[in-house]
Amino acid sequence: MHSDHRNEIELRSVALGYPGKRVFRDLNLSIRPGRLTAFCGPNGCGKSTALRAMRALLPADAGSVLLRDRPIADLPVKTLAREIAMLTQSPTAPEELTVEQLVRLGRYAHRRAFTSNTDSDRRAVTNALRETNLTDMANRSIGSLSGGQLQRVWIAMVLAQASPVILLDEPTNHLDIAHALEVLALVRRLGAQEGKTVVVVLHDLNLAARFADDIVFFRGGEVAGSGPVEEVFRQDLIEDVFGIECIVRHEEVSQRPFCVPIAACPGRRDRLVQD
Repeated sequence: MHSDHRNEIELRSVALGYPGKRVFRDLNLSIRPGRLTAFCGPNGCGKSTALRAMRALLPADAGSVLLRDRPIADLPVKTLAREIAMLTQSPTAPEELTVEQLVRLGRYAHRRAFTSNTDSDRRAVTNALRETNLTDMANRSIGSLSGGQLQRVWIAMVLAQASPVILLDEPTNHLDIAHALEVLALVRRLGAQEGKTVVVVLHDLNLAARFADDIVFFRGGEVAGSGPVEEVFRQDLIEDVFGIECIVRHEEVSQRPFCVPIAACPGRRDRLVQD
């Protein structure tokens, strides 16, 4: 955990987009260290685009992306990989790979060319398998696993990378609610125990409210709200961002907020979506 820096990652006046499509014109965003931040918003609002920019997978057309005050564009590829681990949407790998082989791929950023696994590589892989409850499955092929098991393997691979920052793009996609809860509980526990900075794109608002420390709401290529869950998870903001009517209540024991959707507001929603 880098407590001597107020922000772990910062985007300053960033313009981002793809050929023929501008997603952000002036994005300003700060990610605080040692916290789990959820990116939320309707489809097409820029959540994944912002995440890709934070890992230098999508270069900024203007402005700067900083990792602890240093431009990520200046960092060598392997240095950046040691600093920031990222799990993209729906990753793929050959089905004949074993669980351990896939997790070991997370160590590439720590290896010198033509060298074999070191003791630290083996320790990192062993620890990642243990943390994700996959030790007993180490020799199974990933093609034989359920969706929830396979997602745990991908997260183990990210953990083996041993980076202080972890970016996860919809890690609960295609998972049933039990596996989604399991994956996010794991991510939250590891972040809390090891002081990692975690940013996760989530579609499910209530999962975000339950597990995140901070939430960033995106709307039509802008940040509509950003801050601690208890401050930002508000009825007026959620209705505006998602084009819905809703009620926000609080769970009795944890006092965590949750959203009860009531109805869509098509007129409001149509102006929010860009693509």
